[in-house]
Amino acid sequence: MAPDLGELLRMCSLGDESAFARLYDAVSSRIYGLVLRVVRDPAQSEEVAQEALLDIWRTSARFDPERGSPVSWMLTIAHRKAVDRVRSAQASTDREDSYGSRNQERSFDQTVEAVERSLDAQRVRNAMDSLTETQRKAVELAYFGGYTHTEVASLLGVPLGTAKTRIRDGLIRLRDTLGVQL
Repeated sequence: MAPDLGELLRMCSLGDESAFARLYDAVSSRIYGLVLRVVRDPAQSEEVAQEALLDIWRTSARFDPERGSPVSWMLTIAHRKAVDRVRSAQASTDREDSYGSRNQERSFDQTVEAVERSLDAQRVRNAMDSLTETQRKAVELAYFGGYTHTEVASLLGVPLGTAKTRIRDGLIRLRDTLGVQL
């Protein structure tokens, strides 16, 4: 004989643990089956079914037999829990996908990088050809040779101010030739 689920819910609302144990035995497989159809993951379905049964225990005083059957009331609770889990999992996946697409590392294309470096180097060589011989020597010593202004002046045999002027004038002409915007 099937237990009276409405009576078991009423007894659960009074805190009767043995009534809940009988209620659990009577409906847990149906609740799990419904949750599994919604969630589709057995492990998560077990968890959601347990949460639903715990909710049924906690809210058993809210059951109103005039508004529906005990089974439909309990399955509604289980269905809502299952849908909430699916929505939560989908929202989490969407957040992770969104974060991943925003923060995905861009792949490094070595070929493109090498071509760009080569083109930049060619532009600089062409721009260096536009300098006067004195400017080119001063810039080469200062920027490619790594010498200080004082060392450039000494190597070129000119006063420090003259070396600085040649370097500065050469850099201005390079800037203008390369089209660099300040």
